Amino acid sequence: MAILPSNSQLLDAAGRPLSSLKAINRLGEAEKELIYSRLLPQRLRDVLGLAEKGLFNPAGEQLVTIIAPEGLPLVRIEARSKPKDGVTVFFLELSDTQFHQMELSFCIIRDPASPQYAVDVDETGRNNWFASQGRNIPEELRAMKAGLFPNQTHHGLQLFAEFFPLLERFADALGIHMIVAEPLSYDNAIRYEKYGFDYLRGRLLMEEINREFQPGGRYFSRLDGSSPFRRPGMERTVSGRSWAIHDGIMDKPWDEVQIYRIVGVHAGINTFPGREEEKR
Repeated sequence: MAILPSNSQLLDAAGRPLSSLKAINRLGEAEKELIYSRLLPQRLRDVLGLAEKGLFNPAGEQLVTIIAPEGLPLVRIEARSKPKDGVTVFFLELSDTQFHQMELSFCIIRDPASPQYAVDVDETGRNNWFASQGRNIPEELRAMKAGLFPNQTHHGLQLFAEFFPLLERFADALGIHMIVAEPLSYDNAIRYEKYGFDYLRGRLLMEEINREFQPGGRYFSRLDGSSPFRRPGMERTVSGRSWAIHDGIMDKPWDEVQIYRIVGVHAGINTFPGREEEKR
């Protein structure tokens, strides 16, 4: 049962209630696309020139691909600026969990008009899987100077604030009342806090990070200028801390942070009070 104001249970074309991604994926392709297209923010449609509720631009080119295999509890939505070889402007992956939750596995939003930074490959051009298989330091330096966070290849469209309410209403319409995720970096975790998420696992780590970046803390003392990613003063911003953590300033790699959002409930968590706001 939906609980958000003016929201209602999601039904298929025959009037049967839907309660999971796996249930949606049993439907025909056209019906699945119609349902999943409600996750595309209007401003994304405007940027790409998509027809209302459609996946094509006025030239008839399909810019949005929805992968929702029958029998599987997941969906992947990819929107490109141009067919096949364009910039991936919007990438979303959702899945059902065994506990009737919705997992927000990935959400990547890029501005196709912004410069590209090759931080997603190593210096030989091979995919580095979010820097876990090598780094591209020259490109990371360019990206950091341009105001990007670690692993960002482009500036964003500042679109998550428009997307997340759509996701929350979508989950609610399926009768799902918890959204879970695993932030891939420190800045991701802070960003999710802003949208009302709490921690299933990792809150003590986030509080420890904040404590150790204070004067006298371990990480504060390591901001010694030994690398461009460890300059004094970086402790004051989310971006600065995130780049230092990306550079290995912590005693162990960033890992195993899990978060959740109860639909309609803002947890009010803030593990970095007093931070300097950054213009992006």
